[in-house]
Amino acid sequence: MSSEQATHETVVKVPYIEGDGIGADIWKPSQKLLNAAISKCYGKSRKIEWIEALAGEKAVEATGEPLPESTIELIRTHKVSIKGPLTTPVGGGIRSLNVALRQILDLYACIRPVRYFKGVASPIKFPEHVDMVVFRENTEDVYAGIEFASNTPEAKRLRDFLMNELGSKGFHETAAIGIKPVSPFGSKRLIKKSFDFAIAQRKPSVTLIHKGNIMKYTEGGFNEWGYELAEESYKDHIILEETLAEGEAPPDNHVVLKNRIADAFFQQVLINPRNYSVIATTNLNGDYLSDALVAQVGGLGLAPGANIGDNIALFEATHGTAPKHANKDKANPSSLMLSGVMMLEHLKWAEAAEMVVQAIRKTILDKTVTYDLHRQMEGATLLACSEYGDAVIENLGK
Repeated sequence: MSSEQATHETVVKVPYIEGDGIGADIWKPSQKLLNAAISKCYGKSRKIEWIEALAGEKAVEATGEPLPESTIELIRTHKVSIKGPLTTPVGGGIRSLNVALRQILDLYACIRPVRYFKGVASPIKFPEHVDMVVFRENTEDVYAGIEFASNTPEAKRLRDFLMNELGSKGFHETAAIGIKPVSPFGSKRLIKKSFDFAIAQRKPSVTLIHKGNIMKYTEGGFNEWGYELAEESYKDHIILEETLAEGEAPPDNHVVLKNRIADAFFQQVLINPRNYSVIATTNLNGDYLSDALVAQVGGLGLAPGANIGDNIALFEATHGTAPKHANKDKANPSSLMLSGVMMLEHLKWAEAAEMVVQAIRKTILDKTVTYDLHRQMEGATLLACSEYGDAVIENLGK
């Protein structure tokens, strides 16, 4: 510890949303672990002061609203926050609390690192080759939620307008209709985050994933705008894949820009995962792709995530609420723990972040795991959620 750390205490106030279902189960050991890692790394010179923010079922019970304005303001005020999984209460008037938080706070980049922890069972032969970070656009695409139900006057008016005024190809009169907005503004700011990350972290490549061969102006636009951005602002840092001869290495300190059609890319991440590092894509593609990637390395229980805008960062477990396992001290808290790692990295508390990763790595190697991993591992010891948390804390610094 430096003398500056010893004499100046840094206290960061972090709002947390416990979450629904298994949220309470996984939050307690995650909070305990993060506190322990910070204390072990920095002594009394750094700490987090946790502030509970209400959302989901707990918020409905306390305030009658699933997403109170006070929670939005807490997150806005403190800039950095973390949350467990949320379910949208029936009749709550909000399509998805998770999507609502992203859109209200303009958290346009969903960032999901995918890495393998040795010892975890995998359906593929070389899961250790999977090491990618997915940057998924959060505010546009089909997740903008612009749609009209089948057989409604709104759908009929839109169908008539598309066919009669814009000359659209015909489609069945009973069709429900959804609109998919993808803009240069939304695409470029997401892709910029992926470029900046790849350059700062010395990653070998960024790959734009799209379905531009079919949807030429939305998905194809996303790809084109990424190349425009590289040409406009990143000439000294990014080189195009197509300018390199086969087998030719890029210049030092340059990131290779690639692009792939979405369906072909799903095959590529199974066959040649080592060829890909940072991924930038639209919302729906990113949703499918991030889940497919984590399936290769052990599942959503090991998948962290963050929703980040220009000034606000909200870190979250990427899995659902799993209500059938709620309050049973059974669930795997690793997703939330690793989201906490991303939060520590965001705070530039890298030593504590790395300590947590290594402790999780050792705990899994020791075959002391929760039920989801235990059922796939030979000779493993089954731990409750809280026991697993204690085991990870015990392995801090080892």
